[in-house]
Amino acid sequence: MKIKKNKLLSLDEFIEESLYNEKFGYYMKKDPFGKKGDFITAPDISILFSEMITIWIISFWENLKCPKKFNLVELGAGNGELMRVFVDTLDRFPKFKNACNINILERSELLKKLQKKNIKSKSIKWLKNLNELNNSPSIFISNEFFDTLPIKQFIKKKKWYERYIKLTDMKKPEFLDIPFNMQEFEEKIKFKLSYKQKFIEYSPLAMSFLKNITSKIKSNDGGLLIIDYGYTNKLIKNTLQAVSNHKYSDVLDPYANSDITYSLSFNLFNKKIKKLGLFCTLTTTQRKFLTKLGILERAEILTKNMRFSDKVNTYYRIKRLINKNEMGNLFKVMFVTNKKNKFKLGF
Repeated sequence: MKIKKNKLLSLDEFIEESLYNEKFGYYMKKDPFGKKGDFITAPDISILFSEMITIWIISFWENLKCPKKFNLVELGAGNGELMRVFVDTLDRFPKFKNACNINILERSELLKKLQKKNIKSKSIKWLKNLNELNNSPSIFISNEFFDTLPIKQFIKKKKWYERYIKLTDMKKPEFLDIPFNMQEFEEKIKFKLSYKQKFIEYSPLAMSFLKNITSKIKSNDGGLLIIDYGYTNKLIKNTLQAVSNHKYSDVLDPYANSDITYSLSFNLFNKKIKKLGLFCTLTTTQRKFLTKLGILERAEILTKNMRFSDKVNTYYRIKRLINKNEMGNLFKVMFVTNKKNKFKLGF
């Protein structure tokens, strides 16, 4: 699809073009990570974040009774920092290393090159889609992946409307709400989306991923770990935003130069997952998750013989990850697995 003057695009179509257009899409043309980029993610803040996720993955593999072969799949690996730490750790766990088939699902060729440069491993397979996975048990890891997927917005006035982008003036795109048949849409997706809601953010692509992943977990065993910023309220909110140069920017301007994102409704995710089958879901804050995994104890060991300035820097970074007023409560962690599985590490 190409953006053309006098065109109407639904919000998710507009976001798709802004972020993923092969020629000018935000994720296709620039490295958005780090101080020189537009935002910083948890793996870049502290290596301890990636170490905690590695501990969780190995522990869950043991819970699955140490399958001789299993798939580890990172959904959207960013600059590859989380996977770099994971790979660097594997030599300490030879049995686990021999069992693990590492996969990365990445859409951006630019980010794929960045990941290949950052991760020192020749055994990683980059996937175009999840259907390339074999039928082994699979552990899916998602850190700030679902918030990058395009969303639709629906607004209830006296009746339901869907939000569109009007492109009469290419330099000044505008929001436009168009009447929408919610009942017909709900019949199509087989999901009562509008119950007790006045505003809805809904990503068809995210729901497609959830359906595909839970189907694989149901058939082959495994689980999904989602780490993302979001909320657990029952009422869905308008959380659409854009970020550029570490500051909030206008979603519509400048076009394709900002990261367009939103906060996940973990209540909506939970309801959708429960409808997909007999799954166990657990949700907590990033603060509680990392603390229960032992991030503070690990920091104490690491900083024992450090210079004071390095020690201060280490704890400053951890504070960003777990402080209630920073990422600690803003980010949530959800774990999805088969109902019979009682694994609760970190929850």
